[in-house]
Amino acid sequence: MSRVTCYRCFWPEALCWCRSIRPMRTRTRFVLLMHPKEFKQEKAGTGRLTHLCLADSEIQVGTDFDRHEAVQALLSDPALYPVLLYPGPTARNLSRGELPPSELGGRRLAVLALDATWACARKMLRLSPSLQALPRIMFTPTAPSRFVIKQQPQAGCLSTLEATHETLLALEQAGLDAYPDRAQLLDLFDRMQRIQIDCALDPNRGGYRRKPYGEPGERLAARGKSASRRNFLPSPGGVAFPGV
Repeated sequence: MSRVTCYRCFWPEALCWCRSIRPMRTRTRFVLLMHPKEFKQEKAGTGRLTHLCLADSEIQVGTDFDRHEAVQALLSDPALYPVLLYPGPTARNLSRGELPPSELGGRRLAVLALDATWACARKMLRLSPSLQALPRIMFTPTAPSRFVIKQQPQAGCLSTLEATHETLLALEQAGLDAYPDRAQLLDLFDRMQRIQIDCALDPNRGGYRRKPYGEPGERLAARGKSASRRNFLPSPGGVAFPGV
């Protein structure tokens, strides 16, 4: 028989996160634009856990967001100031105060992030000129990725959950938001990884892994197809952070 699943966090009911998560309110509205493959295949992805931690967040699934009714309604809402979390020469670095609160003109900041593999994220952006036209933001990471159970393609890569944590830190630094419960996202990330590691090493469970995960900095960066299969959000330096 298949395991009973919680259809909020998509973890087995015995390991459900929902009762331990404290949804945090933010001034900023976070919108995770999730690729259908990520939505269907990565049930325990960090993007979904991030959404559960942030009361003022939502997940919108698709590839061509110019045809996505809910996203287009958000982009045309006069009460919102939508921006895309994506690197590039025109991106405003929140950590350097390059998006002052006065520029919002009283509107609410809405941060849109592509939650997909790097290849899929590029395609989603290419198919969505309305996203291309948005102002872009980025940040300077305060720490390297803590991801142990997934291979990072290169230094500077972050998971969706870590990237959201860094975005909130930068928003607070810029005077655009407050981040009172800054421990929860990273604590949840660590707990999730510990469960995965313990399950992988349990001799009574099926699976291929029977040795400890190495430290992120000790493993070689994935290249080629192995890197493109992992989920990425763009990082401040033009590399990508995994969106899983």
